Amino acid sequence: MNIKIITVGKLKERYLKDGIAEYSKRLSKFAKFQIIEVPDEKAPEQLSDSQMHQVMEKEGERILNKIADKEYVFVLAIKGHERTSEELAHEMNALGINGHSDITFVIGGSLGTAPAVNQRANALISFGKFTLPHQLMRLVLTEQIYRTFMINNHSPYHK
Repeated sequence: MNIKIITVGKLKERYLKDGIAEYSKRLSKFAKFQIIEVPDEKAPEQLSDSQMHQVMEKEGERILNKIADKEYVFVLAIKGHERTSEELAHEMNALGINGHSDITFVIGGSLGTAPAVNQRANALISFGKFTLPHQLMRLVLTEQIYRTFMINNHSPYHK
C-alpha cells in the first residue's frame, strides 16, 4: 500500500519533525509512506473574500498537481465526517481489499482547501471541531495512519 500526505507549508518545529519521523519509520513496515509539502501562498494578514479565494485556489492547484487519478483521496475538513480510529482502520482495510492501494490524505492551508480539492476528494474526514495547527495535524494524522495498521494487525498498540 502507498500512503501519502499532501500538506501546505513547511514543517518547522523540531519536536513535530521527530514525532513524524518516528511514526514514518514504524509505518515503513506496512506501507510506502511519504509526506509532500506544497508551498503556501503568501498573503497579507487581512484578506478580502476575493483574496482568500485566490489564495485557496493557488494552494489547491499545487495540491491537485500532486494527486494522480488512481489515488483514493481523503481531505481533512472541519465539515468532514468524523470517524473513530477503528472506523478509519476498517475503511482503509476495505480500500486495500478493493484494489485501492494508493491512498492520499490532504491537509490544506490555514484557510482550508479549495472547492476543487474538496470535489476531487473521495471522502472528507474530520478530526473533530477543534482547530489544530496544521503542523501539529501532520503528527496527529501520521500517528492515526500508523494506528490503523496496528488495529488491522490486531496489535496491542491500540487499546
